[in-house]
Amino acid sequence: MEAAQTIAPEWRPNPPRATQIICAVRSDVGRVRNSNEDSLDFDAETGLLVLADGMGGCNGGEIASAMAVNIVSNEFRQLALTLPQEESSTPGLSQVAVRLCTAIAKANREIFQLGLLQSHLSGMGTTLVTALFCGARVTIASIGDSRVYRLRQGHFEQLTVDHTVVQEQIEYGLITPEQARFAGNRGLITRALGVEAGVEVDVQEQPVLPGDIFLLCSDGLFDMLDDQEIQFVIDHAEGDLEAAAHQLIDTANQKGGYDNISLILARAT
Repeated sequence: MEAAQTIAPEWRPNPPRATQIICAVRSDVGRVRNSNEDSLDFDAETGLLVLADGMGGCNGGEIASAMAVNIVSNEFRQLALTLPQEESSTPGLSQVAVRLCTAIAKANREIFQLGLLQSHLSGMGTTLVTALFCGARVTIASIGDSRVYRLRQGHFEQLTVDHTVVQEQIEYGLITPEQARFAGNRGLITRALGVEAGVEVDVQEQPVLPGDIFLLCSDGLFDMLDDQEIQFVIDHAEGDLEAAAHQLIDTANQKGGYDNISLILARAT
């Protein structure tokens, strides 16, 4: 007689909690510039936030930033429908992160190629920051000096690293972060989307907790307000993201508004 076998039920992890986000989005030309070269977009359904700050002569900056936002948003919406079930072959990156990088690479190629084809757009480029909420995590990708911040339980921190000459000077110990705020070359970036055939993207994946607030912004905001001032405005809005976004723009303009000011505030629920 054969011994009876006990088969344990297959263990499966609980599915990740689906993060829902509430967003407030604002963009302002500022008090000095004649046009707005920033572009942004958000899609609550896919959980994708995108912000870009263009650079280049004529209308190049405006075109580059708009292309970056549109291509990444549209490409990811299509790619998200065909995410494969198998694990990523790229060490340390989820399939969601790989797909997001694929969309960014496409945007870089198309901006670069347009600059080659149209001489008046030669050299145009753009910064880019994205935050993609999936499950209980957020994937953040960045190029240039636009930033992503997180406010969690009273702690406000910059999650991205600026790709600028000034940031390199800080890392080499040549200047302090405080000195960097007043450096004349703080706007010189070392990496941008669309200026070369290929681009290196910083990618990170972070856990998301209910109540976390994420801020994506162009340098028109943080050049006018330091981190403490930004947090003060968000804190005193008492959870009203629209009021916080409006006040951040107004305060940056009151302090000079030397550049276009764009931001996306997103709270995880």
